[in-house]
Amino acid sequence: MSELAAQLADLQSRFAAAVAGAGDERALDAVRVDFLGRSGAVTLLRRGIGQLPAEERPTAGKEINDVVERLEAQLQDAQGALESRAFDADLSRTIDVTFPAPDAAVGTIHPIRRIIEDVCSYFERMGFAVVLGPEVEPDQYNFDALNIPADHPAREGFDSFWITDTLLLRPHTSPMQIRTMEQHAPPIAVVAPGRCYRRDAVDARHLFQFNQIEGLLVAEGIHFGHLKGALTGMCRELFGDDQQVRFRPSFFPFTEPSAEVDTTCPKCRGLGDACNMCGGSGWIELGGAGMVHPNVLRNVGYDPDVVSGWAFGFGIERLGLTRYEIDDIRRFVESDPDFLMQLH
Repeated sequence: MSELAAQLADLQSRFAAAVAGAGDERALDAVRVDFLGRSGAVTLLRRGIGQLPAEERPTAGKEINDVVERLEAQLQDAQGALESRAFDADLSRTIDVTFPAPDAAVGTIHPIRRIIEDVCSYFERMGFAVVLGPEVEPDQYNFDALNIPADHPAREGFDSFWITDTLLLRPHTSPMQIRTMEQHAPPIAVVAPGRCYRRDAVDARHLFQFNQIEGLLVAEGIHFGHLKGALTGMCRELFGDDQQVRFRPSFFPFTEPSAEVDTTCPKCRGLGDACNMCGGSGWIELGGAGMVHPNVLRNVGYDPDVVSGWAFGFGIERLGLTRYEIDDIRRFVESDPDFLMQLH
């Protein structure tokens, strides 16, 4: 018998004895680590190939691998036997059929769905209609009609999910603004909730698939004060009666003037004080808003000298972070029942 064959025979004998003595899954896993782990007996054998007689070395690796396959098969058989014994033990237990059963788990509305319903309900009470649209849109509705130029970064492949040269998964629900204005003469008052898609890296503040709600009001005499009043009321509806809203100057191709919208942090109530939710600023960013750009109105056949309008777009998950004081947006899509029940 060759030197390697003797070592392998001894290894298999010791392995079989160890498996036979493993009375539960933890002990069986310890056997696996001792023999097949990174520093186990098999690894030591492989490291010793260079010390074998020259005639044994060319086939040593294959012989060791063949034995490893047999050892892994024995582990699987032993694992199956342990599971079978555990199952038989469960079946043999006496069940008291007169003992009260646990309460049935009752499903609840997902927190993201609840926010969508609450925002829509707020605007419906002010006379807004809720409109829904397709998640696959042509670039005409996604970009051209919204005054987004051909060289804008959002049109590039690394920002949007393109299906064809002209069709893409919508990166915002703004196309519903265009579709609604094309179909109806002013006055227009709508909110458009729905799923959106962007090539964002997933982290605590971003998802590549998320929910957004868009708002649009177009009529004669509409001004920025109307927008401020509507969004302040929405924030108080969602977060509490003492919420304040501020508008920071920004730029969006489809609104002018444009603003980023912040609300007072619901955790520290705007005080800051080293708050870990708002970073001590006292404010939480919600999204973008502004007065509808005259070019957008012209693109749908409206006269910007007669009518004006405002629009906003907020991420629903971003509203959820603020409403429920959560620090990671991924919690909403992990389907953890314990977490979701806390928000019921």
